[in-house]
Amino acid sequence: MEQAAIDWSRVRRVLVVRLRSIGDTVLSTPSLIALKRFLPEAKVDVLLEDWVAPVLDGFDAVDDVLTVGAGAISKLAALKEIRRRKYDVVLNLHGGTTATFFSFASGARHRVGYEHYQYSFLYNHLLSSAADFWKREKTHSAEQQLALLGFVGVPVDDRPKSRLAISEKASDSLEHKFYEQEKKRPDELGKFALIHPAAAFKTKEWPSENFARTAEFLREQGLSTVAVAAKDEQQILENVRSKSGVPIHAFNNFTLPEITALASKAALFVGNDSGIAHIAAAVGTPSVVIFGSSNRDHWSPWTDAPNEIVFEEFPCQPCPGHECAAFDEPQCILTLPAEKVFAAIERVLNSKEKAG
Repeated sequence: MEQAAIDWSRVRRVLVVRLRSIGDTVLSTPSLIALKRFLPEAKVDVLLEDWVAPVLDGFDAVDDVLTVGAGAISKLAALKEIRRRKYDVVLNLHGGTTATFFSFASGARHRVGYEHYQYSFLYNHLLSSAADFWKREKTHSAEQQLALLGFVGVPVDDRPKSRLAISEKASDSLEHKFYEQEKKRPDELGKFALIHPAAAFKTKEWPSENFARTAEFLREQGLSTVAVAAKDEQQILENVRSKSGVPIHAFNNFTLPEITALASKAALFVGNDSGIAHIAAAVGTPSVVIFGSSNRDHWSPWTDAPNEIVFEEFPCQPCPGHECAAFDEPQCILTLPAEKVFAAIERVLNSKEKAG
């Protein structure tokens, strides 16, 4: 594998394309950090889907966050803005068709992607694989993105960890919403754990009764519990609260920046493999993340904070996760005992105390 040649001394504008989810966006921050420190005088922008873009509010390693929505009008507007900015380099961290379209249509002289991307002929710098770059088979999502930068000469050997900013605006609005519902502010709870009992697929969703037991266990450890989920996941929050023998402060109305601010205040995060878990990791919150169908090598917390992943080993893992093809129900997540999570919580809390 030869390094692709870009004369970085002549580069003034760079666009990073990272469409898709919360976790994908959070795990792009190591690449954005590496790129900005390498090109402190250049403009480094990122293109995100509009609904997830607030995750990077206040993030200091990008100059501008460009957004695109689902409709044709939004895509056309995004394209016009991209072409207006006349980027020298475009790095596509995700190989989907839409991302490739924006990368090619940008008009950038240098377009960087992977050989396995669909329509790879539209790029002129192609990396064979992250495994080839890092010289090992298993790589994390953050490493796969960093490899593209390293391939074209950006220093990435230290593999920066994910990082998010806490905006003052988000902190203020979080306190307002929290007080409005609970008649107290988050800081008045004492030490608390943030739990996220929802997930994108049932193959990643640990049963609500287990999260209820976890809240009871956390109380024994001196931690109260705050639970978050989206508005359309309210039933999950209600299930956890109704099955728990201890109070749970549950919210379905926090924005992504507010969740980031809340996670930064928590003594611990416990939840399913999800974008919220990556947010917690990115603000340095000790974490216990529960895995079912997901690729653990690819999606584990990318952080220096104390953390553990908890799982039951099945030969069918990892799988796409949309549905369980091996069993009537996703046994990988349903059979994971609460005691295994409790033990991980104790270890992470103990390691946090030793580090502190």
